[in-house]
Amino acid sequence: MILKKETRFNFIFSIAALLFLWLVWIVAAFAVRNEYILPSFPETFVAAGRLLADAAFWRAFGNTLLRTLAAFLVSLVLGVGLAVLASLNRRVSAFFAPIVSVLRTVPTMAVILMLLLWTTPRVAPVVVTLLVLFPAVYAAALSAIGEVKEEYGELTRAFRVPLRRKIFKMYLPLSAPSLLKQSGSILSMGLKITVSGEVLANTFRSMGGLMQEAKMFLNMPSLMALTLMCVLLGFALEGLCFLACKLLVRWRT
Repeated sequence: MILKKETRFNFIFSIAALLFLWLVWIVAAFAVRNEYILPSFPETFVAAGRLLADAAFWRAFGNTLLRTLAAFLVSLVLGVGLAVLASLNRRVSAFFAPIVSVLRTVPTMAVILMLLLWTTPRVAPVVVTLLVLFPAVYAAALSAIGEVKEEYGELTRAFRVPLRRKIFKMYLPLSAPSLLKQSGSILSMGLKITVSGEVLANTFRSMGGLMQEAKMFLNMPSLMALTLMCVLLGFALEGLCFLACKLLVRWRT
């Protein structure tokens, strides 16, 4: 009952925050009165309608989504797999600690510029998103597995649970809900990085490429509409991860 009240409370205030941002946008657009600086809501809404009716937009949308999911899935497999090894062996953990720290601090734009020299505009956004998401997934998985290990470590040692059973029957299933909770924010961050990479690389048939095109032709309503669609897609991805976590917890219960 308390959880339902908290969920309803968070939902109401989230809607209130969105309405507040919408009101700020309306007031700012009315004050500026220049679509080349800040387009109004009706202009953006019309531009969004034109985009949704264009087949090229949906191809770009699908390509960007596929790049984001590909980078996320690869980082998920690598991050969880290496986190399991690190949780079982302190030497592995010590080896990957500086690598993860370096990947966290490397400037994203610098990495994209270097990748453009080595790869293509289609591949560079995927690689840079993978490099950004991997440390986040690794840290989240390591923390989740550490909690499970701390809670059930004595039990597994007392009953001499085999390593394979320990990993696939305890560590991964029990840490999955905690990891799924953080996967939504990681995935939406991956979408942001992917689109940023596409903008800088001017990737053909992508959301970032459409943004770059809109910026070149000073089509600010389309640029704002594309930005809002990326935000909505990020919300949708976070919502799907949240729903998956709820379903997993309910299924386990």
